[in-house]
Amino acid sequence: MARRIETGDGRAALAAVGAATDAGATPARTDLATAVRYLLQLLVEKAPGNTVEVRVPPFGAVQVIEGPRHTRGTPPNVVEMDAATWIALATGAEPWADALASGRIAASGTRADLAALLPLRP
Repeated sequence: MARRIETGDGRAALAAVGAATDAGATPARTDLATAVRYLLQLLVEKAPGNTVEVRVPPFGAVQVIEGPRHTRGTPPNVVEMDAATWIALATGAEPWADALASGRIAASGTRADLAALLPLRP
């Protein structure tokens, strides 16, 4: 993640995404991108490390959780999902197990379970 998202900007983007979703509208791409990156940033702060790569294409990817460091090729522990799923998980709107069971999360590797780290925000 190249640039740090300020808390106020991240919260404003989350509120805008939530308002659009509640209204049945598509959130603005800039709000969606900022909200995703802000929540990924919070995940890095909560669980720093380089063992699991969390991907939310096309908006961002981070490495988290202490343990063996990955340096080349495809990481052994990868979690990937769309932006709406990531926001729902990170904000507590949906439990990890439900999103995983519905196939909206692709998780591979022995350490690719983020359930204990979520939600990030109440």
